[in-house]
Amino acid sequence: MTTLLVTAGVPPRDRLEQIGLWSLVGIVAAMQLSIAAAQILLAVASLVWLISHITRGERLEAPQFFWPLIVYAALTLASAGFSIDPEVSFTDCKQLVLLMLVPITYDLARGGRANSVLSIALTIGAASAFYGIVQYAVLNFDGLGRRPSGTLSHWMTYSGTLMLVICAATARLLYGTSGRLWAAFIMPALLVALSLTLTRGAWVGVAVGVALLLLSKDFRLLALVPIVIVASLLLAPDTIKDRFWSMLDPKDLTGRDRIAMLEAGVAIVKDYPWMGVGPDQIERVYPRYRVPDAVKPTNPHLHNVPMQIAAERGLLALAAWIWFVVSVFAGLFALVRKARNKSLAAAALGGMAAMLAAGLTEYNFGDSEFLMLLLVIITLPFAANRDGGLPS
Repeated sequence: MTTLLVTAGVPPRDRLEQIGLWSLVGIVAAMQLSIAAAQILLAVASLVWLISHITRGERLEAPQFFWPLIVYAALTLASAGFSIDPEVSFTDCKQLVLLMLVPITYDLARGGRANSVLSIALTIGAASAFYGIVQYAVLNFDGLGRRPSGTLSHWMTYSGTLMLVICAATARLLYGTSGRLWAAFIMPALLVALSLTLTRGAWVGVAVGVALLLLSKDFRLLALVPIVIVASLLLAPDTIKDRFWSMLDPKDLTGRDRIAMLEAGVAIVKDYPWMGVGPDQIERVYPRYRVPDAVKPTNPHLHNVPMQIAAERGLLALAAWIWFVVSVFAGLFALVRKARNKSLAAAALGGMAAMLAAGLTEYNFGDSEFLMLLLVIITLPFAANRDGGLPS
């Protein structure tokens, strides 16, 4: 792997960059295994990256979508200043440091390295999927109260990372010129592990992300989606079938609570339109806005990315986030039409679509492990397009 990364078209310019590159590799490997290890390595990568840039007198470079994220971060800090509890809100803002992954990945994973970084993410994802299957089959993680979570802290986080890896593997299968056999080999384990988490939002996210990739390649391939869904349901155990059909049940308690949270969110936005109630303050104010149909007495967040951002950080922050989403899609659609790096652009395209679809029922953009993997995946195609990016 050392030779692969160092000789992938762009040798390290100095020892600091080599340390930063290996820190980035460690981050990509650790983010699906241990958030603590990933954050420590991010601190190392950020430090050496900054020192390297200062000593070489280079200006900061990043994809266009990074600038809306900077505005989003600034508005988040402003929201913390106007928060109901500024101390708690400013503490919660530490997650904004994760946004540094964009310029770091853009610089350190440039050119042919980008494909190697994504390969590492796919390999770790496959290992995580296998462990999740073992949890289900051997350790009795087989019900709604105890679901496979891999090496991560929660099944929602686990299913979210699996969702992104599945989209990336699908992109390799459809657009890749190398690594397609490995993607095909790990795909069954990824799909089985995701299904065993019983996480409906991630299932929908995968369906939307993969459907967009099939549509971008050849619209006739969309016929595969219902075929795969029907075949999966025929082979799935009853717990998975029941969970699937519950998405169509208007009496489902989880669905009812999601709607109730949206209603509460609308009321919060009406009272705090511009700056929101402040980061990490939804749980504190939710009982005041809870509607009669709500199932839970309180919630830490509103289980919907746009609504959570609007209620927590304000409509200005939501506008910045929408600007970020539009900027990402505009850049990726342009890249996926080009002759090189199509599989990386497609992986990011599928991952973004999956994030948006799953984000309608889960605040995945606020999940550190998920956000780190998403930021790396959407930055890789832009990084690969630098310094004579190699075909992918």
